[in-house]
Amino acid sequence: MASRLPESRLVGADGEGALVVIPTFNERENLPVIVDRLLTAQTAIHVLVVDDSSPDGTGDVADQLAADDAAGRIHVMHRTVKDGLGKAYLAGFAWGLERDYAVIVEMDADGSHAPEQLHRLLDAIKDGADLVIGSRYVPGGQLVNWPKRREFLSKGANTYARLALGAKVKDITAGYRAFRREVLEKIGLDQVESAGYCFQIDLAWRSLQNGFTIREVPITFTERAICESKMDGGVIAESFLNVARWGIAGRLAKFARK
Repeated sequence: MASRLPESRLVGADGEGALVVIPTFNERENLPVIVDRLLTAQTAIHVLVVDDSSPDGTGDVADQLAADDAAGRIHVMHRTVKDGLGKAYLAGFAWGLERDYAVIVEMDADGSHAPEQLHRLLDAIKDGADLVIGSRYVPGGQLVNWPKRREFLSKGANTYARLALGAKVKDITAGYRAFRREVLEKIGLDQVESAGYCFQIDLAWRSLQNGFTIREVPITFTERAICESKMDGGVIAESFLNVARWGIAGRLAKFARK
């Protein structure tokens, strides 16, 4: 269990007081690499692997990593259903909030989010931001080895979300982010239904609607080297329809207040 840190230092030296939630499904080869890089970059940080009963044995690998970590920094949650990235993150958030971590971080298992750049997100939290997004599309952000089709879809989705929601976040679909625990406690996680990558837009939108400050910091996003992306047409359709619905609801609410 993490001890509560003074408000003046939400995250201590080397990541003390922060939890990184890493959802996994068939990431047996990637997981040991990313966990090692993370604990090398932030030696006091804690990790929660949320495995959705991976048939390739990722859960067993996670259990072994936890057993081998004498410092007790690695934790594992085994879920019996695979019902989307969003649900896995929600389970991880609930676990972290119960254990009083001051900051909870989202990170992919595939190496696309560099653990060596996590300090940028944590520094922005220390500087007063409520939600920090590791952004590909602010000055200094980079894409490495990403197919042009994926880049086109990503930039298009972000442009669409900005226009539909009236939000100024340049990379609202990004999945490398850090939350103050107070954000997750307030934004109504029990009402979140988004299951795919739309989950990222959903939580950012809820954060904005609740008056929290979002800051973007530049990161280098690297296409996974092992296995394939889990993005599919259903994920894109869910995002398109939900964003339209949220945008209309937001504009109606603003009109009603006038």
